[in-house]
Amino acid sequence: MIGIDVGGANLKIVNDSGAHIHYCPLWENAPITSLLDQYVTAPDDPAAVVMSGELADCFESKMEGISFIVDAVKKVFPYARFYGADGQFHDCAVPQLAAANWLASADYLRAEYPDAVLLDIGSTTADVIPIARFESLKGLTDLLRLQKGYLIYTGILRGNIATLLQSVLLDGTKTPASSEYFAGSADAHLVLGHITPEDYTCDTPDLKEKTKDASLKRLARVVCADLDEIGTDGAYQIAEQFWNKQRGLICDQVQRVAAQSAARQIIVGGIGAQLFSKELDGIDLTKELGSCADALPAFSVREIARRG
Repeated sequence: MIGIDVGGANLKIVNDSGAHIHYCPLWENAPITSLLDQYVTAPDDPAAVVMSGELADCFESKMEGISFIVDAVKKVFPYARFYGADGQFHDCAVPQLAAANWLASADYLRAEYPDAVLLDIGSTTADVIPIARFESLKGLTDLLRLQKGYLIYTGILRGNIATLLQSVLLDGTKTPASSEYFAGSADAHLVLGHITPEDYTCDTPDLKEKTKDASLKRLARVVCADLDEIGTDGAYQIAEQFWNKQRGLICDQVQRVAAQSAARQIIVGGIGAQLFSKELDGIDLTKELGSCADALPAFSVREIARRG
């Protein structure tokens, strides 16, 4: 059994050898089928699949995206089954498949953590999921999750720094930020030591190096400057203020949802699990699941399918 999570930017796969994450942006004619080919062991291999990539703007509608993903997967795994927002598996493209990957994670974890709030912090977004309210979560769309505060569009790697920072303080001077995509989340986290260059798996905003020096230069651009204008210290100030804003936004919402759902514990998965579990005094799922915590929906849908 193989577990597959087809996101807009990443293809995540879990099999007996562990988790495998491929940067695979759907808006760039992503080779889903050829990437999956290498994981085939037999023509009738079973596969359990979730997705969120149907929202990519290369598709005219979510249903077009769902159909594209289902067809791409079935070319490799013809017996694949797809987990939907109704908590059920489906054999073909149906609307319920849209953005159901977070629900699969909650479905798997609720047996062991029935009274927890799950934070799954990935490359692009943060899912805040009150597992204790699992039945009420069924059928929620991304629109409804945004409105409820269950989906926050900020992550560890992708996303414009300026989406959270409209201005920064540079040596005490309030400085408006440019809204151009000059620097991303990964640039801030790299210079602050939260990730390594090897963890910087998405494209950089300028398609240049994934080094600390290159990230500092990109951060300077956020205030329309060269690095020698604001100095390394100025670039660090931008990174630190972004992190403070991001940390506060996510942690405050997790605590709010925990209080609303009377949760007794917080569990954290995704590529930011180690970072945010410390901030929230929560349980780091990487200690239990290893690298599979970085691909939590793919791991979870596989386990749900295996248990029947």
